[in-house]
Amino acid sequence: MVDLHVHSNKSDGSFSPKELVDYAIEKGLSAFALTDHDTTAGIDEAIDHAKQRARMTSETSASSHPMQTVEVIPGIEFSTEYEGKDIHIVGLYIDHHAPAFQTRIQAFVDSRILRNQKMCMNLQRAGIDISYEKLLFAFPKAVITRAHYARYLLNHEYVKSMPEAFDRYIGDHTPYFVPREKVTPKQAVELILAADGFPVLAHPTLYHMSDERLGKLVSELKAAGLMGMECLYSTYTPSETRKMTALAKRYDLLASGGSDFHGSNKPKLDLGCGYGKLCVPDEIMQNIKSALGKGYE
Repeated sequence: MVDLHVHSNKSDGSFSPKELVDYAIEKGLSAFALTDHDTTAGIDEAIDHAKQRARMTSETSASSHPMQTVEVIPGIEFSTEYEGKDIHIVGLYIDHHAPAFQTRIQAFVDSRILRNQKMCMNLQRAGIDISYEKLLFAFPKAVITRAHYARYLLNHEYVKSMPEAFDRYIGDHTPYFVPREKVTPKQAVELILAADGFPVLAHPTLYHMSDERLGKLVSELKAAGLMGMECLYSTYTPSETRKMTALAKRYDLLASGGSDFHGSNKPKLDLGCGYGKLCVPDEIMQNIKSALGKGYE
């Protein structure tokens, strides 16, 4: 079993990359993709720790015992905008060290920083003791997202729950929200392809599009080089899984799947199994590898 959509505390998850590796091994996963928002900062840490776990078990365990390791797939998740909708594109097996790719990633980070500084100023005018520097202190080395704002507001007792933070202060329709400049889904697909990765349209049902509009988006992205679509996802009903699988086949896209695990920031949603019924077989990953024509450790 694999999980091809996972977040660490380098973006808006609560587990460190090392903790994710340990937990994935505990859960019996053969692989997971670290797909943090607009950053690849945790990938090397996760890959190195997975290799260390493998070395430790090979040195201390009998050959008849299974190797305690997991494949860490280098990935990323881009937030993009399409006709007023927030659309997410996941990249799998990216060359995250490519200089041109990292230059573009830094541009996304800079855009997010500017947005965060403006949002903090808005919240300050609402009487909240917050600043971008205080967010960084509270969540060191993380790419600050709205989940961090919600956690900060909750920890400082401005709200009683994270959903309340979104409803009152940081949701799209609150007076304090500041949108940031985003790339288009097509640009995200092209960027992932340029990094030798496998671009995937993430959780299409969450966009609440009509069948016609979603078909138009998928068609446009397929023309741009889209290779996969999340046909297995934590919140899907059986009928949604069938519908997304049929849509992927219609456009000759490979199925992908993942939990969208965020640790404690998405309570009750677990790694590998989502809300309990998700199962992404190894075959999904193997099909993606075959399509890329690459070998990975």
